[in-house]
Amino acid sequence: MLNKQSIRSLIIVIATMLYANGISHAEGLPPLTHKLTKINKSIMAPALRLKNMDDEIVDIKDLQGKVVVVNFWATWCPPCRREMGSLERLRLATKDKNVVILAVNIGEDIETVFPFMGTVDPSPSFTVLFDPDADSMKRWNVNGLPTTYIIKPDGTVAYSAVGGREFDHPDIQQKTINLSR
Repeated sequence: MLNKQSIRSLIIVIATMLYANGISHAEGLPPLTHKLTKINKSIMAPALRLKNMDDEIVDIKDLQGKVVVVNFWATWCPPCRREMGSLERLRLATKDKNVVILAVNIGEDIETVFPFMGTVDPSPSFTVLFDPDADSMKRWNVNGLPTTYIIKPDGTVAYSAVGGREFDHPDIQQKTINLSR
């Protein structure tokens, strides 16, 4: 069983290898999809209480009454990098619809994430949270990155997605907006 420090060290080694091999670009990668998996059971969203880029605590409990898109990602993950711009476009398309986007970075720090965010077009203004020890992955049943959950205003999980998505696709936008009504 790996401890938290071992997991973090492993994440850093993998990230370094990916950057060294130039895998951080989209060339030659399969297209992102726009499919979401509907969750038919009434499952409450797990706890999520992490620091943001301003070192302030954000608690998902405080977002009750809103649709919350929770995206687990890392800068070393090619589909994660590719979907960041579409997450911002989803935010822009739903900004008046009571929708909040939380991008939970796994295993990295602000010194890694902040420069990456400057390369995303359009530049993200959604909330980025930091989980340096990857503790939230177990609670949220995240087995790979990226993984995304869309939470209804009542706090139950409506949709999940494992792998990269085009969050600005009309189907995803409409499903997200419909949850806010």
